Amino acid sequence: MAASIVEQAAALAAAERRAGLDTSQKTSVSDVVTNADHAAEALVEQLLSDGRPGDGLLGEEGASRPSATGRTWVVDPVDGTYNFAQGLDWWCSALALEVDGAPVLGAVRHDASGTTWVGGRDVPPTRGGEPVAPLADRGLAEACVATYLHPPWIGTDVSRAFDRFASRAATLRMMGSGTMDAMAVADGRVHLVCQHTVPPWDWMPGAAIIRALGGEVRHVEAAGRIWYVAGVPTAVAETVDALVGG
Repeated sequence: MAASIVEQAAALAAAERRAGLDTSQKTSVSDVVTNADHAAEALVEQLLSDGRPGDGLLGEEGASRPSATGRTWVVDPVDGTYNFAQGLDWWCSALALEVDGAPVLGAVRHDASGTTWVGGRDVPPTRGGEPVAPLADRGLAEACVATYLHPPWIGTDVSRAFDRFASRAATLRMMGSGTMDAMAVADGRVHLVCQHTVPPWDWMPGAAIIRALGGEVRHVEAAGRIWYVAGVPTAVAETVDALVGG
């Protein structure tokens, strides 16, 4: 069900983009929302209301429903909206099932490649219906890290915390969609994702899949911010040490 929902949401978002987008700013030039985000989230809300009426709902664009079952669906109708609005293809539709504060299932659809990932605590991860191999561990010095630092943070304590782990990585990538970055970790093309102040819809879908592949997911405080770190175990541990210990 989760895979079908994200596939439908991504198809709708892509169709809206082809028809022309109405884009507005949220908090900055790079933090935007479009009519496609709203349309895709409304579709997900309706599908979950039909399929799981007792479950809760939390959506990036405001969808909200209390849970009567202890289960809550966390929705990102378009993750990577700036990329999406600029005509870039590194974006996805994502969904997580949260129980007791932890993601137990993730589903992600990358429309440009027609790829769907789904997996979690009780569901062995698949990519396009085929099993995904467990993550191969490596240290931070050998890791490709997908990350992001908003330019206004440069020169602050936050950027100094960023420098502590980033300077120890093999290489960095800033690609603009946290959940797609996590799927690159799942596929073994990237080894770690790390960013501060990440809301649930931006980390839960990918975290469920990364954990199911033998990866680690951590949240740690540094420079007055909570940092999300996920990926292969050794690189995660070393990143956490760098953030906390300097």
